[in-house]
Amino acid sequence: MSERSERTTDTAEPLERADRVDSVDSATEAFVAHRNLLFTVAYEMLGSAADAEDVLQETWLRWVGVDLATVREERAYLVRIVTRQALDRLRALGRRKESYVGPWLPEPLLTAPDVAEDVELAESVSMAMLLVLETLGPTERAVFVLREVFDLDYDEIAEAVDKTPAAVRQIAHRARSHVAARRPRGIASPAEIQGALQAFQRAVETGDLQSLLDILAPDVVGLSDGGGVKHALLRPVVGIGKVARLLEGGWWKRDAERSVEPVQVNGSPALLVRIDGEIDGVVAVRVENGYVTGLYHVRNPEKLSRLERETAVSR
Repeated sequence: MSERSERTTDTAEPLERADRVDSVDSATEAFVAHRNLLFTVAYEMLGSAADAEDVLQETWLRWVGVDLATVREERAYLVRIVTRQALDRLRALGRRKESYVGPWLPEPLLTAPDVAEDVELAESVSMAMLLVLETLGPTERAVFVLREVFDLDYDEIAEAVDKTPAAVRQIAHRARSHVAARRPRGIASPAEIQGALQAFQRAVETGDLQSLLDILAPDVVGLSDGGGVKHALLRPVVGIGKVARLLEGGWWKRDAERSVEPVQVNGSPALLVRIDGEIDGVVAVRVENGYVTGLYHVRNPEKLSRLERETAVSR
């Protein structure tokens, strides 16, 4: 090899390395800029922060290998990657949930108070809505989330779910009708939810259940999720009479030092329950027309790690 060729090769290699570094830096900047959005997409599709974080890691590994010069719109491209990864994970989760011990509830997130100011975002990440989304098939859920929550156009969604725009429109219509028939009737105000939780808190702290029983709907449903690790209901409890007996029997450990703390969970007021100073669970409610129609108690230790610090969600 000639001296000139050697100098050219020596110069080219550092330039190639510099280009690669610049590309990774640009990819990192774009990913960080959209990270909260991508997490929220994955979380709304999966109902699990742990699985959403895994999906984000997989999304990053694919994103860093993309030639950014070919990317027309970074946000749409990233959403497409995260949706495809979340769909794969969602199908796998469906098989896991079949063997889950007792009712499955979404993983609760401690959220900032300002999340509640975006009413649509707060509703979309609420425990009640995430349970409704659980009744959709994977593709229907993805289409509904991307269209109704994040307002993506049908062409973008079609690329993300590998369907034609015409098919996506049909899926969106079907999913919208399905959710409309099951979502809470009217969005409860934070004050209504807070009032219901204050009644629950009084019941826990004093044993006086009357103020809570007064606001339970006749067809109220009680769900608790212990994941087979903590004591919890093995099936839903339906009806004010059965839920009242459940509460009277103690939905918590009476022989332990406990405290109940108001917090913001999934964009809505909730209660954080501590036993002997340790987080034991979270209680959330579904309120419709001033009455509690859903009472949700998450105790599975694997689902409580996001209650020590706030998780950012965004649209």
